[in-house]
Amino acid sequence: MLKTRPLAIAALVLLVALALPAQLVDNNIKAGLKAISPAEAYDIVKTLASPEYAGRLTGHPGYTAAAQWTAKKLAAWGLKPISGKDGYLQPYPSPYTIVDKAEMTVFLPEGPADAAKGQAYKEMKLVPEKDFLPLLYSDSGDRTAGTVFAGWGISAPEIGYDDYAGLDVKGKFVLCFRGTPDRDPKYVHFDEHRTRMTAARDKGALGIIYIYDEIASNPNGDFLEGFTPAMIGLKVMDVLLKEVDATSADLRKSLQTWKRPVSFPLKARIRLAVESRHFPQAVGYNVVGYIEGSDPKLRRECVVIGGHFDHTGAHMGLLFPGADDNASGSASVMQAGKAFAALARKPKRSIVVALFGGEEMGLQGSGWFVDHVPGPFDKVAGMLNFDMTGEGDGLWGAVSAEPAGFKSAIETADASVRILRGLGVISGVGVRGSDFAPFFLEGIPAASFGSNGPHLAYHQTGDTIYRINPDITADAAKLAFLAAHAWADR
Repeated sequence: MLKTRPLAIAALVLLVALALPAQLVDNNIKAGLKAISPAEAYDIVKTLASPEYAGRLTGHPGYTAAAQWTAKKLAAWGLKPISGKDGYLQPYPSPYTIVDKAEMTVFLPEGPADAAKGQAYKEMKLVPEKDFLPLLYSDSGDRTAGTVFAGWGISAPEIGYDDYAGLDVKGKFVLCFRGTPDRDPKYVHFDEHRTRMTAARDKGALGIIYIYDEIASNPNGDFLEGFTPAMIGLKVMDVLLKEVDATSADLRKSLQTWKRPVSFPLKARIRLAVESRHFPQAVGYNVVGYIEGSDPKLRRECVVIGGHFDHTGAHMGLLFPGADDNASGSASVMQAGKAFAALARKPKRSIVVALFGGEEMGLQGSGWFVDHVPGPFDKVAGMLNFDMTGEGDGLWGAVSAEPAGFKSAIETADASVRILRGLGVISGVGVRGSDFAPFFLEGIPAASFGSNGPHLAYHQTGDTIYRINPDITADAAKLAFLAAHAWADR
């Protein structure tokens, strides 16, 4: 046996202790980290993505049942409810639509039009999810109509751009890409689904049909009476464009290169039949619990650890389970909350765990939260958002430029977890932001994290528990716990 002097042993122990981040030397912090379990995180994702909760479409009974299940978890772990009346649930208005059935058929012109018989057509019936989906706020209707291509579907003559100029769309379906001519902020408002849909409806169109690289379920819009929007894949659009000897890639490249409208009518016709039910009086919920801070004055400030709880629902006999998006982020947030509940010594500021509804409908739950901060809090001191933490082996993140200490708290936390693969700076939110956006726009220090993917089944029926890596989901919780603790305890 190798003999070692006591002083040498003491020196070695000291060196090891100095090499460890200060947070890990703290037994209190260790107790929190110990409460985070990859197996439990996986079980949470599995439960939330189960058929029982019907894809967690905000406002739907399946979503509400999932929210109630989660509230019981927070209570069992020792987090406090944010309302004496509603407990852990923060209600807000959340209309939603269920699509029970949908069919789409494309009628392709076959040869030149006959003077007596008119244009002959060849039918191509589309397959749901493979070739098309209605947008999940469509009204019911069964229409067969002509088609027009309208570039980006933007009507904004007030800023010098109009895809509809000289185009007759009344009683027709409008085919367009989702996007803008360039990244100029002046286009942001016009890239909103709601803006684009309303513009087409007001011009007499029957519905917008987006041209997407991949078919993905989408409930982010408003129910418009008589309006039946949908999406088709690139392959379907390329078939429609054969009559003008073009492809989707050609058109998109022209729009991006010349930054001018490229719009024209097509001979192809489309039949779109939708059966849907709209629920205008529905109520959605944020699920919110908190750990009270230890400082009598600073406890009225809170650090929010959040992520969206909702997904896109179940429609047309198809379940969109949303395991990665965002049962995984919800599990990371919940596990971080459990870690704080396990602490004997709480941080100075309070910690709020917030699972937001309505993200898939346009950041509705987080926007409501920021406008109606619940519980005994005067100020939100910071926000850490987790969206899609279920696939891959690392996290990407972005953080507010100011204050510098907020970013430092995250980087110090990652020195222990070593899970970040990059940490950028949030420069704006656009129309595709996650739940950090309402906080960021209020000047609250914010950061957002997601795993490095590949997220292959985004908004599709394949986003199931079988794609989830429990270790990355738990590591995201550890990062949330350590970073939030550092920022709350300063």
